Amino acid sequence: LSTFKGWFPNYIKVAELGCSSGQNTFLAMSEIINTINVLCQQSNQNPPEIDCCLNDLPENDFNTTFKLVPFFKKELLMTNQASCFVNGTSGSFYSRLFSRNSLHFVHSSYSLHWLSMVPEKLENDTENVYISNSSPQSAYKAYLNQFQRDFTMFLTLRSEEMVSNGRMVLTFNGRNTFNSDPLYRDCCHFWTLLSNSLCDLVFEGLVSESELGAFNVPFYDPNEQELKEVIQNQGFFEINDLETHGFDLSHSKRDNEEDN
Repeated sequence: LSTFKGWFPNYIKVAELGCSSGQNTFLAMSEIINTINVLCQQSNQNPPEIDCCLNDLPENDFNTTFKLVPFFKKELLMTNQASCFVNGTSGSFYSRLFSRNSLHFVHSSYSLHWLSMVPEKLENDTENVYISNSSPQSAYKAYLNQFQRDFTMFLTLRSEEMVSNGRMVLTFNGRNTFNSDPLYRDCCHFWTLLSNSLCDLVFEGLVSESELGAFNVPFYDPNEQELKEVIQNQGFFEINDLETHGFDLSHSKRDNEEDN
């Protein structure tokens, strides 16, 4: 929102892509509106009207979300002067969602690691639902290529929908760049656990081998370099700030063992 520091238009359109449902749907929107209100107060300017667009797939529970809108607005009125209008936009963010040159700010948190589809050519990785240390290199390349196509499409579509000098804040579930092995997945042990559990079900005869081989998750955890390459190759956006935050799973495991 530094683009508008010192000057705000009379109307701002903000989109939350992958909003999910429940009270945490409004956490980011609340922070955005509070920031706008503070900046307006600092510049002695009347706050703009804010159009808050909540987006997710059509299967999302929008009814529950909309029931929480009155509580969201009530809390805003206690601390903000800005007028806020909330609406829902269903559809995949890998498709056009908004009219051209209409969005000022886009936020997406822990959604873009979901792909538009399961990659093709995973026939040689039948015992894993996602990339693991035992996967062939072809599985990594298939997932990476699908992510590159999807994220390029996402950026292209948003470049059409956003105003000049608009801003996006995107948070990914990613992996670190310290390990050069593309099959190493420091943040996705849960997929390995799921694969092992399904293999046990196959051994017990509860799931067939063909069913396990046909099941893969449309997920990809990019590292910093892979993100930069897509953004730079696509060419419509510049990176103002890129931060990585780690979580020590081994430390968390030790804590749990001590608690038990």
